[in-house]
Amino acid sequence: MPSDPPDVARGRSRRATPHPGGLANSHRLAALGEAIDQKAGVKHKSRVPKATHWRRHRKWWISAISVVTVIIVLLGGGYLYTLWQLGHITKINVAGEVARVGNQPFNILEVGSDSRAGLSGYIAAQTGASTGQAAGQRSDVVKIMHVDPAKGTITVLSIPRDTVTTLLANQNLYGKANRLNVNFANGPSLLAQTITANFGIPIAHTVVVSFLGIINAAQAIGGVYMNFPYPAKDAFSGLNIPHAGCQSVNNFQALALVRSRHYQWYQNGVWSTDVTSDYGRIYRQNEFLKAMIDKAKGLYNPITINGFISKLTAGIALDSNFSSSELIGLAIKFHNLDPTNLATYTLPTAPGTYGSLGSILFVQEPAMQKVLYQIFGSQLQKPTNPPPINSAGYSPGWTVPTTSATTSAVVVPSSGAKFLVNLAASTATTTTTIPPEGDQYFDPTPCTPK
Repeated sequence: MPSDPPDVARGRSRRATPHPGGLANSHRLAALGEAIDQKAGVKHKSRVPKATHWRRHRKWWISAISVVTVIIVLLGGGYLYTLWQLGHITKINVAGEVARVGNQPFNILEVGSDSRAGLSGYIAAQTGASTGQAAGQRSDVVKIMHVDPAKGTITVLSIPRDTVTTLLANQNLYGKANRLNVNFANGPSLLAQTITANFGIPIAHTVVVSFLGIINAAQAIGGVYMNFPYPAKDAFSGLNIPHAGCQSVNNFQALALVRSRHYQWYQNGVWSTDVTSDYGRIYRQNEFLKAMIDKAKGLYNPITINGFISKLTAGIALDSNFSSSELIGLAIKFHNLDPTNLATYTLPTAPGTYGSLGSILFVQEPAMQKVLYQIFGSQLQKPTNPPPINSAGYSPGWTVPTTSATTSAVVVPSSGAKFLVNLAASTATTTTTIPPEGDQYFDPTPCTPK
């Protein structure tokens, strides 16, 4: 059998016979000569026909356009893929929400549900899910995130779960007033409406995070770094930090930390207990939130981001008005948010008793109104159902006492109207500034590993 021509045997097509007067492989020789001259520093004027120039430029432009097109497709595909992934987040209907208005501030109700749905194995046993100790759901965590897109700020108000509020429904079951968290048994709608009716805070969006959601969110970003000044534990939540220092908190330990109400730390050979209960837990939750923001904002690897989004869709629910594109828009808007500038407050309350409820928390006046006004300003509405301030009475409904009878600092609007109030701390009409909550020396704080 005759053998193939040499060029074909080496996988190259045969070239046509050179035109008359030409040399075989002349293009190769010319290229070799130009390469030698270029190495020697000799420059040649181009003798390539204009048509050849155009073909070369055209190839370059086609290549460039192709690269740009691929980038656009990848970016657009990434955006569409992100939308597709976020579309898997459970959507819930929340009645009574107000619509966002342009670039104006708005409020997101963040509910930490104690639902054990989706947990299994060791984690289920540790949280009581496997024994049915905590059937149903309650709002163990209630936070209002006040988002100001124009200023690029987020302020967080935490409302302790044992705060007594005036109920809008189920009074035959729970009485006229009861703990805030009983409202969540009927779902987020009643909880959101109760918050607006008691405190005048309009809710635009709602996010519900279960135990599984906390674990998945922590896993998705590879854990968060927290500095523990001392070894710590909580026998009730399962927290176990055997040594001090900056360390990663992930999986079940992340959940145990944010659930901890019986936090203990080991100092000078003695285990001490944080007696602040919900207040201490709220502080630790806020510090954990700051650490998560700090870790999440540093995610640039597409594979890591994909894993983050895919895990985030389990254990988290959004109201049906919270679109995926809006969520992405907020993430882009606040991607440079410095977590150290995240202002956090806790609603002022004081311990007390109320009927058969045992130990509960009453709102403190006028401190409550001062904090609410400082955070929400003129966005606040007059409460229709103000909360009790003690076992015998109810909040006066934005009537803040002043130290001087001659100072008319308080304006009580009609029902449904916006309320504007200057809070007087002395005979002069001044606005009182409430500092954000402080830290406790034994609690963990966000850190950067060395």
